[in-house]
Amino acid sequence: MADAMGFYLAAYLLLVSGGNTAPSADDIKNVISSVGVEVDEERVASLLKELEGKDVQELIAEGTEKLASVPSGGAAPAAAGGAAAAGGEAAAAEEKEEEKEESDEDMGMGLFD
Repeated sequence: MADAMGFYLAAYLLLVSGGNTAPSADDIKNVISSVGVEVDEERVASLLKELEGKDVQELIAEGTEKLASVPSGGAAPAAAGGAAAAGGEAAAAEEKEEEKEESDEDMGMGLFD
């Protein structure tokens, strides 16, 4: 459900970034239906109710601050062994990429030929 609401929020933010400082329900419906998606009237109404009286730029700034405090990238490797394993995986991935590039050259075709 949250992902679907994000779609409506994206339409709202697209309208705001295009210069419409107060998108209406019809504005949002037009954006969503323009890409062939059926509009859920309740979601549009719910979104507008949640955003009523709020400044979008302030909401984005608040969200950015909250995201900055969220740890990302998972836990650090337990010891040097974890770093060595990660380094080995990176080297193996790089080697596979090189092999793939070489196989393209062997066939006489490349991505940018």
